[in-house]
Parts: sequence; C-alpha cells; structure tokens
Amino acid sequence: MELKNKTITVIGAAKSGIAVANVVLNLGGKPKITDTKPLIEIETALKGLSDRSKTSIEAGGHTKDFVLASDLIVVSPGVWREAEVLKWAREKGIPVIGEIEFAWQFCKKPVIAVTGSNGKTTTVSLIAKVLEAAGKKVELCGNVGTPFSQMVLSENVDYFVVEVSSFQLELIDTFCPYISVFLNFNQNHLDRHSDMQDYFNTKKRIFMNQGNVDYAVLNAKDEMVCRLKVELKSQMRLFNKGNEQFNPNQLAVLEVSRIVGVADAITFEVFKKFPGVEHRMESVRKLNGVEYINDSKATTVESGRWALGSVSAPIIMICGGGEKNLEYNDLRDLVKSKVKKMIVLTQEDGVRKKLHRTFEGVIPLEDHDDMREAINSAYMQAVSGDKVLLSPMFTSYDMFNNFEERGKTFKEIVNGL
Repeated sequence: MELKNKTITVIGAAKSGIAVANVVLNLGGKPKITDTKPLIEIETALKGLSDRSKTSIEAGGHTKDFVLASDLIVVSPGVWREAEVLKWAREKGIPVIGEIEFAWQFCKKPVIAVTGSNGKTTTVSLIAKVLEAAGKKVELCGNVGTPFSQMVLSENVDYFVVEVSSFQLELIDTFCPYISVFLNFNQNHLDRHSDMQDYFNTKKRIFMNQGNVDYAVLNAKDEMVCRLKVELKSQMRLFNKGNEQFNPNQLAVLEVSRIVGVADAITFEVFKKFPGVEHRMESVRKLNGVEYINDSKATTVESGRWALGSVSAPIIMICGGGEKNLEYNDLRDLVKSKVKKMIVLTQEDGVRKKLHRTFEGVIPLEDHDDMREAINSAYMQAVSGDKVLLSPMFTSYDMFNNFEERGKTFKEIVNGL
C-alpha cells in the first residue's frame, strides 16, 4: 500500500486509531482523525501522535465533508461495521478497512493470530513467552493492548503474535496469518452481532485467506469450532484432544510451538514460570484471611464460569457492568454451590434487573453503583476463608473506559483497605 501524499481518515481516536495515524505520518501520508467524543475527551489519546501539527482532527461527531475528502478510511475496532459514517464512504466508493487489515499491508514477517470467545490474552501472552524463550524476537500486539499498527514497522522481528477479536475481523480483506488459532466459541458480543451465527461467521474469517502453506489450530472439544474442518484450505492441527495434563489454552500454545519448531521442554518450562496476565484471576492480596481476586477481564458467561470453577467456596462475587445481551441462567447451579453473596455492581438498570431475575432465590443479592462502596460492603461481610472475586461477566463501559481501568480501580481500593 502506497501512502505517500494520500489522505487517510481514521474513524476513532483510541489507541489503534492513533497507531494508524502514526504509520501514515511515518510513510509520508496525510492522516485525519474523526471521533464522536468532544475534543477534551480525546486530548490524552492525541498526545500519542508523532506529529499532531500534520494531523487533521475532527471531534464531537463525524461530518461528510471531513470523511469524504479521503483516499482510504481505516476503522477502529469500536466502530460498528454498518455505522452511518462508513456508509457515506462506501456510497462514494472510498475503500473501508479495519486497523488489523491496514497493519497487514506493511507486515513483512509471519503472523500468529489467536481468536476465540475466551482465553485469547492468556494464550497470546504464553505464545510470545515461549517464542522468546526459544530465542525468537517477538512483537505481542492486537487486542491484547498494543495495536498491530503500532508494532508492524518494527525491524528485527521474527514473529508478530496478534490477539484478534471479532470486531477486528469484521473489516479484514487480505489479512492472512501463518498460524490462526480458534480457541473456543460461546455467547459473547450479542450487543454488536445480530445473533450467534453472525458472531461465529465473523470469528471464522481469521482463516479465510489461508492456503496450504499456513496452519489452522482448532479446539478438538469445541463443536462449533470443529465444524470448520471441512472449510479449511490450510493445514489443520487439533488441540485439547484428550485428558492431557494442561488446560486448553496451554494445549493451544503447545501446538503452535510445535509448528514453529520449539522443543516441548522449552514450552513446559515457560508454563511453570508463567505468572498469568493482569486482570485475569489475579490475586491482589490477603487480608484477615480473605483473598481478593481481580478478574476484571471476565466479560462473558463462560469466563465467569471458569472463574467460579477455579476458586474455592465460599465466594463473595462482585459482578455486573455494561449490557452485552447475554443470558446467565446456565450459571445458577454453579453460583448456588460456590457463591454466598452476589454484589451487583452496575450503573445500568437493565443489567441489575437481569441479574436479579436470574439469581434471586438462588443466593442473596446486593446492589451498588460505585466500586468503592461494593468493595467496602464485601470487606465488611467477608470472614476468614472467604474469597472476594471481581468477575463482572459484563463490559466495563457503564462505569469505566475499559476492563483495565476497572481492574486497576479494584486493586487500588483493595490495597487501600
């Protein structure tokens, strides 16, 4: 892709949008950024621009004149694929691509990409650690926190390890990982996708450009994922085939490491030393015999199920957040057996009603719309041997900018008790 003297408009001023603008600047193009938020709310993000004076900024909403004066539109993951601003561009024949697709145009090294409903961040983090332990130079990026575009121009790299969400896969065209991993599939993001089939169809796009020199790594115990066997054009590898000693995320990592020629002994040693990722079942502290656990990254039913299954009872569970249109009835028995009190933390009345409708009569519930109040209540009720578990099972957007901010707030308050 030639960017010199081309006008590239980025929709969304979050991390990935800023990263795209910086690539455009680096390669002699003319970047523009448009965002629906007022300027004061995106000022912090705009500080990440390498040359703001050469970047046109539109804040407080999108306008046709600004958007249509473009050679290419690059979309941040948070922007819906059918947003009106993108319809304007398509009607005028301006190409529209996502940030992952944009970065791919400049990628000169193999990509290992991981998608799935749960476990992506842990898996990509482990893959990167294993490759580094084997002496490879790795850039870990994507949905894990550092945009692919921010790293793609890096030199002296052996592999890019990229966490890819369904939002990022919506607007790919030629993106073709050397290894694509599909960890699992369960209900998620139904606030964005029309139904489960639409969500699945978006996820499987990670394989769509692969050929016979590439690899598809599939979860053998996930029925939906295994349906893709007949569609693949790449070489298929299965993980999670039996009662192995490792969890499914580790088994996926082991399969990837074998494909790239890393000795099992190196992989096993990394597994032993891996401390986990921040905000995923992160033990914050023990106080008066009570353990406080930060699982802010849990934004789905299945991640909540995994958290409850990983922690011994009795649990005071703090959950709730922004709506995702998921259903939680399947957790009733597990919650009844493990949770002694559910603290519903949300600023959305619909979420509060949903959790009460699902769990009233199963366990006691208590409502809060402030993190500090919720934690203080848990602190007052917990006794030695209890676990206080923040495992929201909803998005963070009712109260926080992202799950990282939610988790950090939890940790700060807990460490101040």
